[in-house]
Amino acid sequence: MAKIRKPTDKQLLKDWEEYYSQFISDVEVDSTETEIERQKRIAHLEANPEEWFKYYFPKYCTAEPAPFHIAATKRLFAHRRWYEVRAWSRELAKSARSMFEVLLLALTGKIRNFLMVSNSYDNACRLMLPFMMQLEKNLRIINDYGEQVVAGHWEAGEFIAKCGCSFRALGAGQSPRGTRNEAARPDFILIDDIDTDEECRNPDRIKQKWDWIEQALIPTISVSGDARILFNGNVIAKDCCIARAGKAADKFDIINIRDKNGKSSWSKNSEEDIDFILSKISTRAAQQEYFNNPLSEGDVFKELTWGKVPAANRFRHIIIYGDPAPSNSKNKADSMKAVCAVGLLDGIFYILRCRLDHATNAEFVEWFYDINESFGGTSAQLYNYVENNTLQDPFYEQVFIPLFAAKGKEKGYWLNMVPDTRKKPDKFSRIEGNLEPLNRNCRLVFNEAERSNPHMERLAEQFLLVTPQLKAPADGPDCVEGAVFIAAQKVRQQGAEQMILGKRPRNKRRV
Repeated sequence: MAKIRKPTDKQLLKDWEEYYSQFISDVEVDSTETEIERQKRIAHLEANPEEWFKYYFPKYCTAEPAPFHIAATKRLFAHRRWYEVRAWSRELAKSARSMFEVLLLALTGKIRNFLMVSNSYDNACRLMLPFMMQLEKNLRIINDYGEQVVAGHWEAGEFIAKCGCSFRALGAGQSPRGTRNEAARPDFILIDDIDTDEECRNPDRIKQKWDWIEQALIPTISVSGDARILFNGNVIAKDCCIARAGKAADKFDIINIRDKNGKSSWSKNSEEDIDFILSKISTRAAQQEYFNNPLSEGDVFKELTWGKVPAANRFRHIIIYGDPAPSNSKNKADSMKAVCAVGLLDGIFYILRCRLDHATNAEFVEWFYDINESFGGTSAQLYNYVENNTLQDPFYEQVFIPLFAAKGKEKGYWLNMVPDTRKKPDKFSRIEGNLEPLNRNCRLVFNEAERSNPHMERLAEQFLLVTPQLKAPADGPDCVEGAVFIAAQKVRQQGAEQMILGKRPRNKRRV
């Protein structure tokens, strides 16, 4: 058993025992294999890294590697001097694959001096513990490469294996100067989990840490020798060490939990599993941890106004506006569909009702009926609009008109649907230009009575996450903008009619 250094003895020992029982304890070797067969097998495995990984780490390799896994390893092994940032989502095995690669390079004599760097020394020790355990206990490694424990040089946090490679853990800010294995300077630096949420909220702390990486850590490598620098992490803030490293790297590899087509990036993670975990956390957390898209709440909408809304009868018009996503699916990777009811009274736009979720086309149509029926008995004129730009026009004609007709026949009454064919500016410009001033002046009010409705909660969350880059979902705010625009247009038309007819506007009543 390795000697565990204070002050982390107890926790490291616990981690050690758990790791051993889960990943090494029953890894067996073939005792009938001849020496010639063994040498031939080893040579074949070393020439085929993916097979090497599967053979020596069977407990880890429970799913076939994804193309991005294979490509990343090929890049790392093809270059003796290489700087790469792997901004891979959680659950994409970035730490495990890095361990495979480092141990293959160490056991075959390709690297001599390895540094594991993290946000703290304790975390660096924890991340390096699996390396140490594999070298000490993995029977397949011992059978093929010999005993690796070197007496007197085998402590958690710093050890030397018999293959000739030294391993050292470093926490951010610690001095790496003088790190050598005989004459060998560090030739592989793995920086894993370097950013913390707390530090990312303080630009000065990020600058201080980055200065340490650039001025103290990276210069420990030899100018003329081999050098691989690998960052593992997620882009958890707009300014973080991973984002800064990405700008300097030879390769900035950004892989999200889902690919550009909205499908799982790796077969290990099923669509159902991804949907489940994403449904349990906020959009902000999901975008940060699984999509490398850090969102700052309040970039455009600093806060929202919630309030009691007037009775429906006090509105002359209520606009029920729908923004359909093109997909007829509840897949969480697709855009959301939205239907919002907005009323304008005394210069204030009230968001009265909302439906916002991943939904089928039939459910989208049902939402219109639900919201219309919620205003049953009101004297307000209800107007039903569906966004219908040039891209959506065939879709509206071919899909939604028949669906509304079928639902009307089922219900016994038909809604008068109006396609909104307005040529719109880009989404962010519309949302910022038409809604932000209203919100800032408390003239955009969310219905307090609907605050606990999950649809209204999603709408509020999307408002707070609107950014100029508009990477976050904004289907809800986009829908509200459409309703607000038409509500304002109706009031302007009403005012023009009154001027033409010589009528005075009704006295305004404050709410």
